[in-house]
Amino acid sequence: MDMSQYRDLFLSETREHINNLNQLVVTLEQEPGNRETIDALFREAHSIKGMAATMGFDRTAELSHHLEDMLDGFRATGEVPASTVDYLLAGIDLLDGLLDDLQSNKPERSIDAFMVETPNEEPAREESVLTAEILEEIPAEELVAVAVEGESEEITPADESAPEPEVAPVVKVETEESNKAETKKKSVKEPDVFKVLVKLAENTPAAAARGILVLRELEKSGELMSSKPDMAALRGGAPCQKIQAWLRTSLAKMHIEEALLRISGVVKVRFIDDRRKDESSGRDEGGRTIRVRTDLLDQFVNLTGELITNRYMLHTATNGRDWDKLTQTLSQTSRLIDDLHHQVLQARLMPLENITGRLPRIIRDLSRKTNKEVTLRLTGAEVGIDRVVLEALTDPLVHLVRNAVDHGIEKEGVVTLSARREKDLVLIEVADDGKGMDPEQLRQQAVDRDLMTPSQAASLSDRDALMLVCRPGFSTTEEVTETSGRGVGMDVVKAAVSNLGGSLDIISAPGEGSRFQMRLPLSIAIIKILLVSCAGHPLAIPLTRVQRTLDLPTCDIQLSGQKRVFRLGEEVVSLYSLAEALGLPEVAAGETTWVVLTEVQGRRVGLQVDHFLGQREAFVKALGFPLNLLVGLNGATVEGNGQVVFIVDPQALLENRQLFKND
Repeated sequence: MDMSQYRDLFLSETREHINNLNQLVVTLEQEPGNRETIDALFREAHSIKGMAATMGFDRTAELSHHLEDMLDGFRATGEVPASTVDYLLAGIDLLDGLLDDLQSNKPERSIDAFMVETPNEEPAREESVLTAEILEEIPAEELVAVAVEGESEEITPADESAPEPEVAPVVKVETEESNKAETKKKSVKEPDVFKVLVKLAENTPAAAARGILVLRELEKSGELMSSKPDMAALRGGAPCQKIQAWLRTSLAKMHIEEALLRISGVVKVRFIDDRRKDESSGRDEGGRTIRVRTDLLDQFVNLTGELITNRYMLHTATNGRDWDKLTQTLSQTSRLIDDLHHQVLQARLMPLENITGRLPRIIRDLSRKTNKEVTLRLTGAEVGIDRVVLEALTDPLVHLVRNAVDHGIEKEGVVTLSARREKDLVLIEVADDGKGMDPEQLRQQAVDRDLMTPSQAASLSDRDALMLVCRPGFSTTEEVTETSGRGVGMDVVKAAVSNLGGSLDIISAPGEGSRFQMRLPLSIAIIKILLVSCAGHPLAIPLTRVQRTLDLPTCDIQLSGQKRVFRLGEEVVSLYSLAEALGLPEVAAGETTWVVLTEVQGRRVGLQVDHFLGQREAFVKALGFPLNLLVGLNGATVEGNGQVVFIVDPQALLENRQLFKND
């Protein structure tokens, strides 16, 4: 019997079981005698074993059977020894790696080394011993990550090009998300293949040893396909100034670069994409799946039936010139379409818990690395968010949780992840009860790092000062650790939230902890927009970007230096022209100036338009080349008269304009 048709379903369901295993083991570590948790662990391993055996994936079945036998023994004793927890987690990670192999159409990796180990013994692998010996030879102070300022020499793939490996076809991942599903552990995207070029500082001591550490780090990041020099040459003491390697991985390049730069002696990392990669990688997007409740499917069938009935009613009314009946039927059709829109959005919604399942494991591992007692609390995990939005939130949430542990919590504390609905938005908050952040200290750090002048820093409000942590290269700690310290992370969070049409707020004070609030749209396919007129053209602004609209008397606008400002209560707000930002001719304002109040870089600003044209819902269409290269345009929608209306992102537009940079 051909089982290949069930392969994707097997991978999806096994990911769910692995996610459950991770959560259960973390729970079991806190309650080692919890019989229900032990039984649940056994059932998860048993399910994986049965499915893998049926599919003919022998090593996956063998490993899960090994874990099942171990858990069965714990069922008999009623307790899991603490020394076994790490072993179980290592086995779960190996299971996850086996699934990565199957998903990439590769043979299952070897499990022999794991099978011969016991929970009370340290792994006796050649590479581990070698790495330990190397680390003993390198002075402790030299293991601190090196950051060379002013390094400008480029790494070029000139004469020492690593051999290009034969690349197997990359299979697009088909994910099935449900109330207990987890996004793929390392990333939601398919594995990429690219060349990694790593340069070591000149006269680096023990360069070969550091080269081995580089290759070992690359192996942790994915599949190290080939390298020059390779591991064997480095073990023999080969000279090592540059390392060139081909890597297949699902991790973002930024994460790999962070890890490599933490290795002493590494001064530059560069990536070159595989030009042989199929350019039609996005063609399988239609193959992505999502589980839908049967009651929603029933609703679709009912609505479709009613729409078909209304279609015939419209034909009858039109043919009979019965205008009253036509108007009535059109009104009914409009209500049915609204209902269908609502049901379609419900089908796309997935609970936040789909991407929070791995956070307990992350907190557990970080707590052990940092010697801190950290508790994770989750509330509102059942709140539904559009699948596209949810997938894009995976990395930002991990960044925020890691920062909370590393920066916020000092010795012990609580990290809270909560979510709740706010009208058409969802508010997701990551908070900690740690030491908090001091706005005055952040201002001083910005000046010390030459990010702004003392006068500019002094003019920042506390809210703006807290947003400084989102600037690239800005970090609240001077010490580089495994989790943070290089100023990479919060800028990624801010960019991801902005790309989704959301906003990020930071609330913190010394000794009062920190709260990072992300307000995001429930969906990015059909959104509510504000239609405005600008230089005679209709434009749309997402309502999530609009704080208020103002009919401002033109006489209330004043000049402050070279910029226009107006007062809003006690606040002085800068005013910018949408037409100027878009390079369109400006229309002279009359007695009234129409202003859209929005937020840019954490500051409230006004955006002048010619007039307001109303609000409505819009189906967003992506822009094709070359329009997709224009900064500040997020897509387009089509009016009832067939006119195309571009959707403007004020934040991206003004951030890209020199008029705002000079403010």
